[in-house]
Amino acid sequence: MPEFPRPPRLQGITLPPRGWPLAVLLALYLLPGLIGHDPWKVDDAAAFGVVRDMLLRGHWLTPSIAGQPTLEAPLYYWIAATLGQLVAWLGAGLLPLHDAVRLTSAAFSLLILGFTHLAARALHGRDYAVAAPLILAGSIGFLIHTHEIQPMLLPLAAHAAAYWALAMLDRRPWAAGAAFGAALGVGVLGGGLAAMAVLLPVALIAFALSEAKRRTGPALLAGLLLALALLALWLLPLAIQHPAWLAAWLAAELAQFGSPQRPLANALGYLNLLPWYAWPALPLAAWTLWSKRRQLATPELALPLAGFVLLWLGLCFTWEARSVPALLLLPPLVLLAVPGVSSLRRGAANGFDWFAMITFTLLAALLWAGWSAMVFGLPARLAKQVVRLEPGFVGSFDGLAFAVAVLACLAWLWLIVTSARSPFRGMTHWAAGVTLFWLLASTLWLPWVDYGKTYRPLAQALARALPAGHGCIAGAGLGEAQRASLDYFAGIVTVPRESAAGRRCDLLLVQGSGRGTVVSPGPAWSKVWEGSRPGDRNEKFRLYRRSAAAAN
Repeated sequence: MPEFPRPPRLQGITLPPRGWPLAVLLALYLLPGLIGHDPWKVDDAAAFGVVRDMLLRGHWLTPSIAGQPTLEAPLYYWIAATLGQLVAWLGAGLLPLHDAVRLTSAAFSLLILGFTHLAARALHGRDYAVAAPLILAGSIGFLIHTHEIQPMLLPLAAHAAAYWALAMLDRRPWAAGAAFGAALGVGVLGGGLAAMAVLLPVALIAFALSEAKRRTGPALLAGLLLALALLALWLLPLAIQHPAWLAAWLAAELAQFGSPQRPLANALGYLNLLPWYAWPALPLAAWTLWSKRRQLATPELALPLAGFVLLWLGLCFTWEARSVPALLLLPPLVLLAVPGVSSLRRGAANGFDWFAMITFTLLAALLWAGWSAMVFGLPARLAKQVVRLEPGFVGSFDGLAFAVAVLACLAWLWLIVTSARSPFRGMTHWAAGVTLFWLLASTLWLPWVDYGKTYRPLAQALARALPAGHGCIAGAGLGEAQRASLDYFAGIVTVPRESAAGRRCDLLLVQGSGRGTVVSPGPAWSKVWEGSRPGDRNEKFRLYRRSAAAAN
């Protein structure tokens, strides 16, 4: 029986992805979701409030929100304000300021991915280094915070740069010392002392692992002097013009060390966070430690392992277990995970690959089903849940978003069909699957998410309820995100109720819980308005007016 020639296999990208395929993948990962929506609760709105306050009121040395100081380091906000204003100006008003500012996060995320790649290349070699940005991009925790106005991205970039510097300490000690010092100084300027202090013992371990201590020691000391010089660029003008603010900032920074009341519970909190937050970096790092357990003393493993353990211990005594400070755990964990990608046994690698393909194909199908429920009301049971979660939302068909989502799904299917066998296939599919998930969420679901997370309707409703010609408004219990949103969307600026100015105000805005008994501010106050965001049962805003008799 004659044999017929088999059709040639579809030509896919070379694995691991390099050059333009990697650039396209990372661009599709970073850019969607940055524009087209309001500042969201919590960090997105609060950080934008600081940026807008700098541009509107000129508080460049002393970061503030709606005129009230917030004790944070300013560098991220300086860069975001400058870049946002430039992009908004070049775009001739096509982008609102909050969207232009949010592009800063894409720039810092690109730096984080780049420095992590460089650190992996310095530790593990060029052939395996490309796994680092794939692992980091595939980590769910990194995905969440790279698409918001997030100041922690600056110290995260500084951490990644510091690991790169320490990894090349033996080969180029003076350049490495300068790079480490610059990363340390820039990180403190952008994230404060607690975010960067843990890098000092990591540098001591890198020094202990180095073979040319007579050169690496002076190089690291020179780097510390460079870090101090960078800090002086902010601290000296601040000490001259705003000494009280500087004293308050230093006190707050020092108070953060040891601030969690239960460090052991905090430590467990971070460990409980990591399995979903740092997937797949965590299991890959664990496999690396097991498969190379006889090589743990080598610099390529000892440096990131020590960095992860020291940082975890440092976080336990500085920050409550939250997803934002946990970002700092990702660079050393990713650097530990890089060798695990290529050393996975064939069965485990195939299992991870199939898990990635099935997981994100199913998630894509669920996102499409939810979109159909929002726009067309089908399936009906799911449509009822959509309305229940966000009362009042009305979905509409967006042709551009629909076309982008369809193309993304076709590209995903093409990648699955054409990917050649490779140790990097599973990691590539995982990173591409995370990108697909985010791209679909940022196109099909963005109106629904924005409807539930913006304070714009609430701020505008409050503005309509304010009496004509009203005076100052005191605020009680208002968070930073809420004060920033009220200022941005409705020009409503509050003063603290306990301040001298607040005690003289005849209007009082109280943020409280939407559940339980409402505590009245006193018999002299009468409620004139009450509101909340759609579907939010945890926050309720109440406006009170002081009676004329009490005012007199």
